[in-house]
Amino acid sequence: MPQATPRTLVSLDLSQPLWERVFTVAPLVVIGTQEADGTYDLAPKHMAMPLGWGHYFGFVCTPRHHTYQNIQRTGVFTVSFPQPHQILATSLTAAPRCDDDQKPSLVALPTVKSQGVEGVFLQDAYLCLDCELDRIVDGFGDNSLIAGKILAAQVDEAALRLSARDDQDLLRRAPLLAYLSPGRFATLDHSQAFPFHEGFQR
Repeated sequence: MPQATPRTLVSLDLSQPLWERVFTVAPLVVIGTQEADGTYDLAPKHMAMPLGWGHYFGFVCTPRHHTYQNIQRTGVFTVSFPQPHQILATSLTAAPRCDDDQKPSLVALPTVKSQGVEGVFLQDAYLCLDCELDRIVDGFGDNSLIAGKILAAQVDEAALRLSARDDQDLLRRAPLLAYLSPGRFATLDHSQAFPFHEGFQR
């Protein structure tokens, strides 16, 4: 059996941005909030995940952003999980604001009104979450963790896991969008079952 080539670990200078030196895989979601003037804001986030096995969802933001300020003021937000063909629409939600503090790029994006909280979803997202603010944890450098409780969830039927549907076939028919931080994305349409050890429990 051939020997594996030894790998060399390189120490990283922590005075430089660590997460820009390697690729990591993350989900890519769009957070929806309501502005003070009643309009809606959409912003992409990749430092986002379920918080535990219950109905909580969180993401990292900064107090400088309207997303943070809007959630702090209204106490609610929406989460849209875009499909791979929506990568350009998702990119438009990251467009900078103009001198009047508006995001004109959002006008071109098709959205769907949330029925659970005051907000909108990105149209055609495969998973949509209505959330109310649970807490904001500040102090991660310039960043904060925004944690919400999921009040309602909707999923595209094509992306719904069912006992009668093979997981790999599901991914082939409804691939997932992944963000490869920093600055790349991928379409996930193939997977293998994880080799859990006998007796493993979460």
